[in-house]
Parts: sequence; C-alpha cells; structure tokens
Amino acid sequence: MLPVQILKDNAQEERGETARLSSFVGAIAIGDLVKSTLGPKGMDKILISGSGEHQGIKVTNDGATILKSIGVDNPAAKVLVDMSMTQDNEVGDGTTSVTVLAAELLKEAEKLVNQRIHPQTIISGYRRGLMIAQNALRSSCVESGENMREDLMKIARTTLGSKILNQHKELFAKLAVDAVLRMKGSANLEAIQMIKKLGGSLSDSYLDEGGEIVSTFDTPENVKFGTCDLIEEVMIGEDRLLRFSGVPLGEACSIVLRGATQQILEEAERSLHDALCVLITHVKESKTVAGAGASEILMSTAVAMESHKVAGKEALAVEAFARALAQLPTIICDNAGLDSADLVTRLRAEHANGHHNMGIDIVNGTIVDVVKLGVIESFNVKLCMVSSAAEAAEQILRVDNIIKCAPRARPADHRPC
Repeated sequence: MLPVQILKDNAQEERGETARLSSFVGAIAIGDLVKSTLGPKGMDKILISGSGEHQGIKVTNDGATILKSIGVDNPAAKVLVDMSMTQDNEVGDGTTSVTVLAAELLKEAEKLVNQRIHPQTIISGYRRGLMIAQNALRSSCVESGENMREDLMKIARTTLGSKILNQHKELFAKLAVDAVLRMKGSANLEAIQMIKKLGGSLSDSYLDEGGEIVSTFDTPENVKFGTCDLIEEVMIGEDRLLRFSGVPLGEACSIVLRGATQQILEEAERSLHDALCVLITHVKESKTVAGAGASEILMSTAVAMESHKVAGKEALAVEAFARALAQLPTIICDNAGLDSADLVTRLRAEHANGHHNMGIDIVNGTIVDVVKLGVIESFNVKLCMVSSAAEAAEQILRVDNIIKCAPRARPADHRPC
C-alpha cells in the first residue's frame, strides 16, 4: 500500500526512536548547561543580548534566569525551561536542581530504553520511585514551632549560600527575615521594594521601614495616616532621597542595595528575591528538611531499598530513579572540586545506618550533621523540586512523535522597493 501524505508541505515529522532520541538529547543538554551552577561553589554564566550601545549583560548563576534568557528550539528542552519557570514562580528556589534532576532522570531512562525496556514500564517505575521519595521526605521533615525566626535565618543562609551574596549572607539573611516578618503572614511581595543604587559595596545595603505614598486626599476615609521618629534627606550615590525612620511595624519596607556595578546589583536583587520567596513559602507551611545533599541521599537510599521489593523490569526503573537523585550531591561535590565518589559513598553508608541528617560540608570537604551546622531547607521547595522533575521526565518519556507544523503561507508583497 502506497504511503499517504496527511501533513501539509514543509511540515516536519519525527517518529519513534528518532523522536525519543531528539527529546532526550535536547532535555539532557539543558541540564548539562546549568549543571555547573549548582551548589555553594557553582560557577556563574555571562549572558549577552543585543549589540553595540544596546548590548545587555547579565552575570548570574540562577537557573531560571539563565534558561529564560537563552533561545531554545528543541521542544523537550522547552518543557524543562517552562518547568524551571514554574518552580521559580511557585517557591522561588530550586530552579537549577529541578532542571538537573529531570535531565538525570532522562539520562537513566535513555539507558533503560537502549536495553529494550518499554517507556511505559519506566514511567511506572518512576511513579513508584517518586511516591517512595515523597514519603521519605515527609517522614524526615520537622515543624519549626517556636523557633520560626531562627529557622527562617537558617533557610535564608542556605538559600543565599549559592548566590553572589554568599560573602554577606548574614547581613542579607537578616534583611530578608526582617522584611518577611513585617508582612505578618502576607504573601504580597509588592510591599517590599528593592532600590538599587550604584556605589559602595554589598555590605552597605540596609533595610528601611517605610509606608505607602498617598498622592491624593480625594477619599480620606481610605487613607491610613502613620507616624515616624525622624524624616531626613540622605544622599545615596548621586541621588537625594527622603528617609523615614522609626516607622511603627507595618508591611511596607524598602531594601536599599548597594554595589560596584549594575550587574552585581541586578544579581543581588534576583538572589534576594529568591530568598524572600522561599521564606514566604516557609511561613505558610513551616516545615524544614536537612540541606547540603542530605535530603537527596535520604530519598535515594529509601527508593533503592524499596526497589528490591518490586518485581520485573519495573525494578530497574525504580533503581534508576534512586541513582538520579544521588546525582545532585555528586554534582555539588564535583563543582566544589571535591572527591564526589568518596564523599557520596560515605554519605550513603551513614544514611543506611540511620543517620539521616548527614550531609556534605563543602567548606571542609567532609560529611557532617548538617542540621547541627544550621544547613536546612524549606520542605515545600524540596518537595516541589522532586515532584516537578519526575513529572517533566514522564511527559518527555511519553513522546513518540514530533510534528513541526508548516509555516503559514504569506501573500507575496508586490510593493515597489
């Protein structure tokens, strides 16, 4: 029987193994692109847009910023980019981790597909692995209770530890926590204004309590008047500003950021915004988990142990899920120039013995109880990360056909030049 053309001319189609391979390659390439930025010792990327006088330069290690700034043509790669954007919008942090984990899951899936294991079997194993990982994470989380401020400080330090603000994380953690606590549980980030002023250094940044400017008194019943202890005119860089000090505790405040270059100020703003989003998320559901790779190894160990109870080829997919989770602390070690094989092996042994708070001390190149070290993360961020990565990997695994529609026909332009 002769083949029948059902697509328009100039439409492109990839089928079966070709479509699956194209999806794997595109998604894995995105993971490899941002992998070197992961962790406290991750590297930065320079992003250049435009040319000449209109050239824009960004220096960042934020996964979401990197991915939304590059032009991506591969459809599977776009799935990971969109997933990173969602992670950024939902919880503010974990954008690099979620992309790298999804890419590692697809690397493991590619190996299984090459062993003639059906994608649906892999998906079934990944779903079971995700459920085990989520349960392990839930069982390890701890309620903040009365130590809310202390936990917020620890989470802020952990979040800022991989950013440009790492050298001044005590200062900026305090600024972020003070700003969030002023909001009294509100999620309105618009109440926190960030003012970027060239000059000085990052350590000169500070928090100012403030209010909202009332431009008209047409509806005085809707205006809330406030008081302050001091009004003064201050110079920040070359600008004169009015500073209101001693304002009673309210939601509105301003964080003044100082820095030597515009790129430093922009990256500081992005880093602080991520920290604020994470803290607001934590205030809504105040549960914490161990950081520094401890949670990933905890989930990986739990999934690996349960994989022995799974029958058939699905067990191979569950084991693959466990290996992908263990890649995150491995990459963190590699980016810090440490012996990842030795550290991760020792970490696995500690977790197998029930020491679930053991993680990687990047500074000293060893493994320690990271909770005692104060390295904790928001439970919601970690749960969202592993769930989103597994869902994105499953979506790409389901692909067996890629159809690129023909470009729309445009009428010829007969106007004279």
